[in-house]
Amino acid sequence: MTTTVDDLPDDIAALQAALIVERERAARVEAELAVAKAKASDDQALIAHQRLQIAKLTRQLYGQRSERTVQLLDQMELAFEELESSATEDEIASERAVAKATNVAAFTRKRPARQPFPEHLPRERIVEPGPTVCLCCGSPRLRKLGEDITETLEVIPRQWKVIQHVREKFTCRDCEKVSQAPAPFHVLARGWAGPSLLAMILFEKFGQHQPLNRQADRYAREGVPLSLSTLADQVGGCCAVLAPLLRRIERHVFAAERLHSDDTTVPVLAKGKTDTGRCWVYVRDDRPFGGPAPPAAMFYYSRDRRGDHPQAHLAGYAGIFQADAFGGYTKLYEANRKPGPLVEAACWVHARRPFFVMADVAAAARRKAEGRTTGVISPLALEAVRRIDALFEIERTINGESAERRRAVRQELSAPLVTDLERWLREQRRKLSRGNDLAKAMDYMLKRWPAFSQFLDDGRICLSNNAAERALRGIALGRKSWLFAGSDEGASCCSPHHAIDKPSRFCWRPSGSGRRDRRILACQRTSSHTRSSCRIIHGAPLQCCLAGRMPSAMRRRMVEVLTARTPAASSIVTSPRSARSPSR
Repeated sequence: MTTTVDDLPDDIAALQAALIVERERAARVEAELAVAKAKASDDQALIAHQRLQIAKLTRQLYGQRSERTVQLLDQMELAFEELESSATEDEIASERAVAKATNVAAFTRKRPARQPFPEHLPRERIVEPGPTVCLCCGSPRLRKLGEDITETLEVIPRQWKVIQHVREKFTCRDCEKVSQAPAPFHVLARGWAGPSLLAMILFEKFGQHQPLNRQADRYAREGVPLSLSTLADQVGGCCAVLAPLLRRIERHVFAAERLHSDDTTVPVLAKGKTDTGRCWVYVRDDRPFGGPAPPAAMFYYSRDRRGDHPQAHLAGYAGIFQADAFGGYTKLYEANRKPGPLVEAACWVHARRPFFVMADVAAAARRKAEGRTTGVISPLALEAVRRIDALFEIERTINGESAERRRAVRQELSAPLVTDLERWLREQRRKLSRGNDLAKAMDYMLKRWPAFSQFLDDGRICLSNNAAERALRGIALGRKSWLFAGSDEGASCCSPHHAIDKPSRFCWRPSGSGRRDRRILACQRTSSHTRSSCRIIHGAPLQCCLAGRMPSAMRRRMVEVLTARTPAASSIVTSPRSARSPSR
């Protein structure tokens, strides 16, 4: 019913009372709408959370449904974060709207019980002053009954400081000779940066993939202007100082019984364009078969992808080699190779991938829903994926077991499946033409069948080469930040230093003081000779490797290595400005 002007009373008091009633009704309606909106937002956030949990559990139970599963999970997590934030914002808005109304029940979201803050975090105890008299009767006779503690998580922003090392001069009254304490140790000659600052710059560059220009901008906003050339000088100097550490990590990696290897592209700036270089990685990871040696990785850069590069990297290595079917590895498997032929172990993930592409029902359904052309779902590809997944299901049950246990289980459970798979592949291959995509995928496996079946006789071999692909993931992510390397020398300098960050990511653990730091554990639990020669690496944070507290033997070894190396023979190139005093 519409209210007209004639229906309104003429009395001012009655008009004021009607206005108050209308305002209360409007506030009540607004509060009800806010509560309904908060409930809807909470429902959407709950649905997104449940979908994310279902996707994670499905991937955990049945393995990767797609090569894009990880990216899809990341997208779902981003969507869940946005919905969760919106739900909290709507809840606060509904509480404010309900506060204005009188008879509308507030809406409170159901939140899971929050986990307590980590025990290793320091606690700052602030005792709030209690009442001195009873709030009820005013009596001063109070006795402590107990206390309630409310914990608030806080962060201390990064603080900069300048340490002044004062060296007093003294003169002798007898001989007038001037005496003074020696200058403090610096990582770099005529240096000005402390070890913690250098470690932060290196980790931001190689671990967090932040180019130096972005670091310089951030430091300037914090009130510490450092020029790009100054930061580049420090990185170049640290590359030379850490060279002995890299060589020891290299020796540890190539002392492994089994290596994973892979490569990825590295755009390198050229005249008017960018060329494509390659970054090679060699990973030692004995955890799948219960090996005591800590995992580590070594990276190398090359201008192209010729087979000469991995052959040079592996010139002194003999053992199990897990990699893809790159033609440059062929000479590594020859019988007359010195010091011995490598044992080829093929990757079943590479073999499964083309079958999965032709059997991806979900992708075909999405293309059909979007109106795009859909390919034919091959029943043979589906069967191949099912058979290969059965092998991976067995591997999940023996991951981390000893090599002997893994070999015994494989001989009992996996060997019949592999034999049946080979028979089935050869039988189906005879029915397909040479140009068929499914035939090419089958030929990839059948031509290398001894390498694919090698894991049945050796428990140390893994079914996939995912360890190497995971090691290169940081470089693939970094390409989105630094876009390209400035030169071959810069790429050669950057590639080895991922080897320092990679073991720390493998071995993230709390230190003795309870705080968490990144530790380089490249030589833990090795032989006594190796352990004695690599003791400086074990448990040493990066800033300690750069600090004056490093053992004197390590410093002497660094001086010997750096003195013996000439600029022409050095694989780590520093900036020409590093020989001069840095511009402040």
